[in-house]
Amino acid sequence: MTNSSKNKNKNGQSIDKTVLFLSGGALLAFVVLALISKGMVTDSVNYLFNLSATYFGPIYQFLMLGTFFIALFLGYSKYGNIRLGKLDKPEMSNFKWISIIMCTLLAGGGVFWAAAEPLSHFLTVPPHFSDIEAGTAEAVAPALATSFIDWGFLAWAILGTLGTFVLMYAHYHRGAPLKPRALLYPIFGNKIMQKNSVFGAIVDVFSVISVAAGTIGPIGFLGLQAGYGIDALFGLPNNLTVQIIIIAVLVIAAGISAATGIHKGIQLMSSYNVILSIILVLAILVLGPAMFIFNSYLESFGVYVQNFITMNTYRSDLTWLGGWTVFFFAWFLGYGPMMAMFVSRISRGRTIREIVTAVAIIAPVVTTFWFTIVGGTGIFKEMANPGSVSGPFNEGGQPAAMIAIAQELPLGTMIGILLLVTTIIFVLTTTDSMALTISMAITGHGDPSRWLRVFWAFLMGLVAIVLISIGESSISALQSFIVVTAVPVSLLMLTTFWSAPRVCRTLYKEQKL
Repeated sequence: MTNSSKNKNKNGQSIDKTVLFLSGGALLAFVVLALISKGMVTDSVNYLFNLSATYFGPIYQFLMLGTFFIALFLGYSKYGNIRLGKLDKPEMSNFKWISIIMCTLLAGGGVFWAAAEPLSHFLTVPPHFSDIEAGTAEAVAPALATSFIDWGFLAWAILGTLGTFVLMYAHYHRGAPLKPRALLYPIFGNKIMQKNSVFGAIVDVFSVISVAAGTIGPIGFLGLQAGYGIDALFGLPNNLTVQIIIIAVLVIAAGISAATGIHKGIQLMSSYNVILSIILVLAILVLGPAMFIFNSYLESFGVYVQNFITMNTYRSDLTWLGGWTVFFFAWFLGYGPMMAMFVSRISRGRTIREIVTAVAIIAPVVTTFWFTIVGGTGIFKEMANPGSVSGPFNEGGQPAAMIAIAQELPLGTMIGILLLVTTIIFVLTTTDSMALTISMAITGHGDPSRWLRVFWAFLMGLVAIVLISIGESSISALQSFIVVTAVPVSLLMLTTFWSAPRVCRTLYKEQKL
């Protein structure tokens, strides 16, 4: 029996054991070290975090800006009509397609950070606006605009534009396996795709570790968020047992959803969650400060656009940047290769213009409005009754913000339950999608075996449970770790500045546009 046949599962898919064992082993090693010495792991991660945020922070910011502007050029130039994936029409409807993109890429941040970040910037004004007094009406627009910087155009562009174009070209148009290393296909050709390519394996391993760390963090924080919410809404104890049960149920659901694939579980969950989110938006607008939300969004978006370059290139306060903009940019960069794979998998038959419009324009506009709906409501209630939201927030931390905002509204318990369910589905959708994508990276196949998808969903959940058992600081350490793993991944994504335009020129000629 040959080595290649030994590495194939019963579906005939080749499993890259090197990537499987190194990436899975690295996550387990992190857990073991955290069990042995939580303090050592936390100190080491914090040290590496500070180094990477300080020295690679400018690279992260440059890379995010460059990706967005190059994507806009490719999307709205003559290359926008290029159709990717060798299909004449898309595999799924626009609504289902955008729903999956929104739910997967937005993840748990869609509710968790939408409640906490605008309020944080309102209570402590960002350094870009140091002349404005915190907690005043003048601080509202800067607070929301700063949140838009972290979750807006640049964050979305890195997740599904240039990298997606390169991967779809390599996989669908040149027959390369769908792996993170395929981002380097335009540079190295088939050499990088060979099984014995050490460099290719390193690229895959770092990409898997980075996205797994970025997914495990939200799973762990969901346990904290849901535990706090159940306590506040129903009076049930918020203890470790409840948090572990919540994560276990989520992971089992994610495993089932991942096993059914994109066109069943993932698509179904995403569609329902978008509908639920629309219901929540309407409910909060009817029951909450609708005029304040609309006025604040218009003004904040204006501040965001007006200060777009200066806020995205701000470097004066490195400590603040490490806690906010650079942290989020590194988080999204860490997701970059794997999210590009996922968007590639669901976007066959789409044009470059459609992908840029959906991912880099529509999604961030919707996201910033959602942040204004949730975070803006919290700010309004805090201004009307100081301490009503900031009190629970200061006492219970970021998980408390969402519930505190909901309880200030009429039908607060119902709104709180719906927000909690939305958060759970957001994290669930990201978990099952990333379990699928990691399995794709290990097999190079668009439909990897079910057992591998379920294995990764369970592994990420198990790591989250162990870390949350050790302590909340362990989850935070893993969350910070993604800033470190984003260093090699950022260098990988930097190559798309050259390869994405080259791919577009090649396909433009081939399709005789």
